[in-house]
Amino acid sequence: MGKKSMAFKGAVLAAAMLSATACGAGGGAAPGEVAVAPADPNGVSGEIKVLTQRTDLVQSGAMKQYAAEFNKTYPGVKVIFEGLTDYEGEVKIRMNTKDYGDVLLIPGAVAKNDYPKFFAPLGTSAELSKYRFADKTEVDGKTYGIAQFGTVNGFVYNKALWARAGITRWAKTPQDFLADLKAVKGTTGALPYYTNFKDGWPMVQWTANVGSVTCDPQASNKLAGPVSPWAPGSELRTIDTLLHDIVKQGLAEKDPSTTNWEASKGLLGQGKVGSMMLGSWSITQMRNAAQEGGGSAADIGFMPFPVQKDGHFCAAVVSDYQQAVNVHSRHKAAARAWIDWFTEKSGYAEKEGAVSAVKAAALPETLKDFVDNDVKLVERSESATGTVNDIDQAAEIGLNKPDYRQQIVDAARGVRGRGLDEVFGDLNKRWNEAAKSAGS
Repeated sequence: MGKKSMAFKGAVLAAAMLSATACGAGGGAAPGEVAVAPADPNGVSGEIKVLTQRTDLVQSGAMKQYAAEFNKTYPGVKVIFEGLTDYEGEVKIRMNTKDYGDVLLIPGAVAKNDYPKFFAPLGTSAELSKYRFADKTEVDGKTYGIAQFGTVNGFVYNKALWARAGITRWAKTPQDFLADLKAVKGTTGALPYYTNFKDGWPMVQWTANVGSVTCDPQASNKLAGPVSPWAPGSELRTIDTLLHDIVKQGLAEKDPSTTNWEASKGLLGQGKVGSMMLGSWSITQMRNAAQEGGGSAADIGFMPFPVQKDGHFCAAVVSDYQQAVNVHSRHKAAARAWIDWFTEKSGYAEKEGAVSAVKAAALPETLKDFVDNDVKLVERSESATGTVNDIDQAAEIGLNKPDYRQQIVDAARGVRGRGLDEVFGDLNKRWNEAAKSAGS
């Protein structure tokens, strides 16, 4: 099947090997005590290392500023940061040992049911009920991670460019959205949509729309079985068909293998690209890029997936990376204190224009258009994530990996020689067989 197929299987194999080798290297130690920060901040001490994918914030000194604020409450804790460019790849390797920081973001390659081997429990979902997404990391009644923040999924787009194309309202159907992209191309000459195919991870953002199409908070859980997720009328078929049709109709870049994530921000901000499928976390970055390129932050907008339910747009609210405490950490109380403070007091989510993991917090200004247009936010339950992940891994599809959507893009541009119905049929077959063999 060629190079891409082998890479895909290799990624799945690596994820499976992570679980097996970590057990043999001491990663299978008992979960230990619940990581709790003492009521008296002065009673917390020790040095903790925090692993992060935000290398930009480490290099700029922004993370040190957060630590300085943290130390006003917890003066006895020293926080050091390590930014990792290939976060998933590097942490996956480190987790074959006991040395993977004190606080880390749970890598996607770690199966949910394996969390107790690697992370200290933080409490039960009931005890952590003030936070969104507490069930995402729950295993056998215990929760192992707290979200940095939540993100709403949709299309980040250049409003000024779309206005030049005469588009002043959000598309209500995939067909309308395709028509809008054609208007952008025909009227302005800009590239209507940018896939970010080469970097890969932005392709996974399409999965975050599960729940948006049906407005159903249980949409992700309903994948836990032989349910033919790409059957006619299903969410994934609707989502992936739109991606396919964008490419098929020549509304994305001609050669997706040349895309560049960092460059794409400037292209969108300058009006050379019309739209990208991303989480709401991206709005702030795109606005900054627009200003740096001589444009205006006001040019950047955010729209929901082009489907309505009962006359309303819906948008799934999903968890970003979850912060966890290394089960082997010698300073679990300090690590937990950092997680609690960073989630509740740092202002990080607000600065990033993201949805706070604290349920009581207000929505960020970046989602004002969603508030003004009564977009219904659907907090997607992840209680069956463990089962869904097991099926997904056994089927070798990768809902949270870029490969299968890259295959859809290749099919759309005629590289793979398969039609979309054939692609969906194969995905359904593999999913159902894996679900049945898993006893679902």
